[in-house]
Amino acid sequence: MIVTRLNSCARTMSTKVAVLLSGCGVYDGTEVHESSAVLTHLSRQGALASCFAPDKDQMHVVDHTAGTEMSETRNVLKESARIARGKISALTELNVGDFDALIVPGGFGAAKNLSSFATQGVDMTVDLTVSDKIAAFHSAGKPIGLCCIAPVLAAKLIPGVELTVGSDQEGTDKWPYAGTAAAIDAMGGKHVVTDVSEAHVDSKNKVVTTAAFMCETDLHEIHDGVGAMVTEVLKLVT
Repeated sequence: MIVTRLNSCARTMSTKVAVLLSGCGVYDGTEVHESSAVLTHLSRQGALASCFAPDKDQMHVVDHTAGTEMSETRNVLKESARIARGKISALTELNVGDFDALIVPGGFGAAKNLSSFATQGVDMTVDLTVSDKIAAFHSAGKPIGLCCIAPVLAAKLIPGVELTVGSDQEGTDKWPYAGTAAAIDAMGGKHVVTDVSEAHVDSKNKVVTTAAFMCETDLHEIHDGVGAMVTEVLKLVT
């Protein structure tokens, strides 16, 4: 097992992955557990992660103890720096040519700060810089990984892309956001049903997705699904 792990690190130690954050906290930014899982699995597999975020105000700020909106303003980049332990750059500074892959953790920030999906649904727009960077990775044939609600970004930007947010069956406590699957289809993507511990790979578009906290389940299952996504993204690096 030690030899296998070391070989894995040797295979990917020069792989550089950009991680796009959207704030700090599930209700108005990046889901902290998902981003931590992404960074942990990248580290375990020997890839070098660099964090980026848009330098702009959040859509709003949510009190995470009550789920209510607060009357203050916070900056997406500065909030994301909490997750990155200060090692973060503005998204405008991301040079796609310097990286082998892009990963976008979920959290409502992807639907509020990286796009307007939270308020506009299928009529959403994507932040222009976010759109430009995702499009650049895709056109360069570099893999893109997305967790949780973040796959809606790819649905809007990459026609016909295969994506998963887990289940498409609404009305269950385990999958409270299953309606997102229909939105993905409506925006021109193709939703694929998966379990929370799985990742779906669209080999043609080099897009890998996993449901993460679209599912109400134990934390270790979220971690496993994110790990599967990270592994498949690194496999697609050429």
